[in-house]
Amino acid sequence: MNTATKLSGFTLGLAAVFGTAYGVGQLTGPVTPAAETRHDGTDAGHTEAAHPGDGHAAGATDHLPGGLLVSDRGYTLQPVAAPTGEFAFRITGPDGQPVTRYDVAHDKSMHLIVARRDLSGFRHVHPELATDGTWRVASPLAGPGVWRAFADFTPTGGEPLTLGVDVTVPGELAERPLPAPATSTTVDGYTVTLNGAPQPGRTSQLTLTISRDGTPVTDLQPYLGAYGHLVALRQGDLAYLHVHPEGAPGDGRTPAGPAVGFAAEVPSAGTYRLFLDFRHGDAVHTAEFTVVAGDQAVPAPEAPATTTAPTPDTGHGVPGHAHN
Repeated sequence: MNTATKLSGFTLGLAAVFGTAYGVGQLTGPVTPAAETRHDGTDAGHTEAAHPGDGHAAGATDHLPGGLLVSDRGYTLQPVAAPTGEFAFRITGPDGQPVTRYDVAHDKSMHLIVARRDLSGFRHVHPELATDGTWRVASPLAGPGVWRAFADFTPTGGEPLTLGVDVTVPGELAERPLPAPATSTTVDGYTVTLNGAPQPGRTSQLTLTISRDGTPVTDLQPYLGAYGHLVALRQGDLAYLHVHPEGAPGDGRTPAGPAVGFAAEVPSAGTYRLFLDFRHGDAVHTAEFTVVAGDQAVPAPEAPATTTAPTPDTGHGVPGHAHN
């Protein structure tokens, strides 16, 4: 992490769930009140007295979705100082020591996803683990703003967890409005069309169809064990949904495009931003959509509904974009 990057002094109320299985992913729980995050990286009010034993308050936090807490079940996400252009963090365990053993899930031991609070930036990257328990990656925090960083992992011998923390990149930033809702977008010369709409409180089928120069893409390449990965972020609190498509490469029944289907459930009416990662031509591309679930007024956008993503290199919402 850039040494100028620091922990934000606050955390907007954020509900987050990382999908841990193929098929259906579900956002759970209502929008929660703002939870303060101190500069030491711990949630205000989060104490061992409130979270005895396994780190949960009795009956109070068992239902909380992942990513809302910086510390859960005795595990804590701790950003650490890093050289310019690098992001680094550790996960400490119940014994207070850095965790050094993790299970592999979706081809990786750690998934790090960051999103800027105005949803104009998004990255999904995979850090490398050093022997001292520090995870390091080229900084995905592409430009000034408040970012939410999610660490999705399974400590060996433990349960899958998602921890989250806000980080701030200082500098002048004008908040960017969301593009208008649309059913088609372009990225890197590909056209991606969305069929279906999320419905609050029930499972909805979302199908994304990929073409290039008017020709359906039927030779998608596997990426992290799937033909596509879909992330949905709710505008306002960044409630988070991460699901994988139905079926898997090589299962004898799942075609390699042009359509990739997802079964997903959102918890409430509202405006959401969808991010679809897919691999083709030996590169990962990310298509972005704004969608509305339920009867919800949509803010008037100032950006076009269909946009062309920037050329690959650094991140979404700023010049360039890349995946690790």
